[in-house]
Amino acid sequence: MANGDFVARGSPLDMLVNVLTEIPMATHKWTFVSRFRRKAFGWRSTLPIQRLKEAVTEIRSAARSDRVLGAEGAVLLLERLSPALEHVDSSSGALGGAVNRAIDALVPVIAAADVTQANRQRWLERLFDALQEDQMPYIESLGEQWGTLCVTPELASQWADQLLPLVTHVLGADGYNFFVGTVPCLSALYAAGRFDEVVDLANGGRLKSWWYRRWAVDSLVALGRPGDALRLAEASKGPNAPEGAIARACEAVLLDCGMTEEAYQHYAIAANRAGTYLATFRAITKKYPTRPPESILADLVRCEPGSEGKWFAAAKDAGLFDLAVSLSRKSPTDPRTLTRAAREYRTKQPQFAIACALRPAEKSGCQRFVK
Repeated sequence: MANGDFVARGSPLDMLVNVLTEIPMATHKWTFVSRFRRKAFGWRSTLPIQRLKEAVTEIRSAARSDRVLGAEGAVLLLERLSPALEHVDSSSGALGGAVNRAIDALVPVIAAADVTQANRQRWLERLFDALQEDQMPYIESLGEQWGTLCVTPELASQWADQLLPLVTHVLGADGYNFFVGTVPCLSALYAAGRFDEVVDLANGGRLKSWWYRRWAVDSLVALGRPGDALRLAEASKGPNAPEGAIARACEAVLLDCGMTEEAYQHYAIAANRAGTYLATFRAITKKYPTRPPESILADLVRCEPGSEGKWFAAAKDAGLFDLAVSLSRKSPTDPRTLTRAAREYRTKQPQFAIACALRPAEKSGCQRFVK
């Protein structure tokens, strides 16, 4: 007999059947579960980083064939992260970076699952419990993506209504108070399109940190008030404020307004600093394609006196070979970079290659013949 013959449509039993059919993962055996137990890792970070990468790969692989299963796996891993990692030495930042990358990979998996709002609500409740128990904290950046996890503006608004009273109470209390739900609340308000409320919270005076005010900046832009957004971002600068993040926000506001020259002059360098000098140069040239590369490079060199040789690879990458050699003579350039350049260009740019090969010899006071 079919289910419809004995279960009335819309009945509590029918709803229960629908919920259960959305949770096939109860019988799925995840490899990462046994590895991410409470206090599973010692102080070295190498193994947990490796296990975390493997877990994310396992979840994404499962999500390709079953999105709901993948999402449940993602929620399960995020619940287990902090308890498993609480004894690991994270002073180098490597583990924190790995966790943040994992969160960035898992949030879209959770958001992409096609489930009922009730099931998504249960996931969010589990994740919020994990946030509240995140002692180190490792998964705090999850709160910044709360609006994405809600998927719909309606669910985001429900979470905002749930969190807002406590956020308001904490902000209004005397002394220093902290509530882990403040950022999720701001994210939910923003996702729900309740921009005025975000701005009102930021203007209350207690949310001075950029990681709170950034939501107000985005909300002001959404409200069509880019000037106010820029002023608020500038006012958020301080000794402990993240210069790069604020510069990126200001740059984005100006670029959206078509003020490319102002964006470049005031924020381009600070907003696009990357892990290497070459990566910084490439990021700026990509974002400002109409600006001559030699002009960008000149500005970069000028802003860091004494580091001219560090921009050698950027000049070489732009085909500015004479400038590259000149920069390498003004301050030290890594000999390995010069050697690679000499080998790479020995047929395409022989004079440049010879100059690169001679630089280490010149620095050491020796003269060598380079074939």
